[in-house]
Amino acid sequence: MLALRRSLTRAVAARTLAPQMCSSFATGPRQHDGTFYEFHTYCFKPSKIDEFLEILKKNIHLRTAYSELVGFWRVEFGGRTNKVFHIWKYDSFAHRSEVQKALAKDKEWQEQYVIPNLALTDEQEFEITYLVPWCKLEKPPKEGVYELVTFQMKPGGPALWGDALKRAVNAHVELGYSKLVGVFHTEYGALNRVHVLWWNESADSRPAGRHLSHEDPRVVAAVRESVNYLVSQQNMLLIPTSYSPLK
Repeated sequence: MLALRRSLTRAVAARTLAPQMCSSFATGPRQHDGTFYEFHTYCFKPSKIDEFLEILKKNIHLRTAYSELVGFWRVEFGGRTNKVFHIWKYDSFAHRSEVQKALAKDKEWQEQYVIPNLALTDEQEFEITYLVPWCKLEKPPKEGVYELVTFQMKPGGPALWGDALKRAVNAHVELGYSKLVGVFHTEYGALNRVHVLWWNESADSRPAGRHLSHEDPRVVAAVRESVNYLVSQQNMLLIPTSYSPLK
């Protein structure tokens, strides 16, 4: 019995003194000003998306009176059809709470937008995201099409995969075939998820640039490193609506 006690004591002591190795499941560092971006993805019942977009076009001014719309797109390719994607900017969670309370009390908004769309919407997904510290939100020089690339990374956060992902993104930026709009990481939603928003002049210019990147040894090396931390990837081609600030 005494020998067993001594053995347990040594084991506990060794465990206490040994460095504890663990991986954070949080997304890690973010910009310090508190600004965040809410990603909205709506899926609609078959043939209902055009009806929704028409209702929103007539009433979007009611919504933008309360907070800033960054961009609003219809999903052309990638995942389910009948889908829209939009981004809203908030200064803080207190700011968002104030906006939501005001919208709930806005009779015109509720009657002209919310209630008519309840029967049209099939599915919704909201995510809270932050721009990564090394990226600023950029506005493209003219109208075009957008691509949202979503990377699901391995658990561990930027401490594990952040530098490799940064090198892979910047390797594409340096080629100049596509313009980087923003890189976001999720705070609420699926963690260890990164969204990279790109702009291209047209849907046809995008694959032409991609072919060039695949032949560039800098890009190949950077991507080869980053995929070691990659779980999955999804690409969506986005077409901006007429009322989207990002065109």
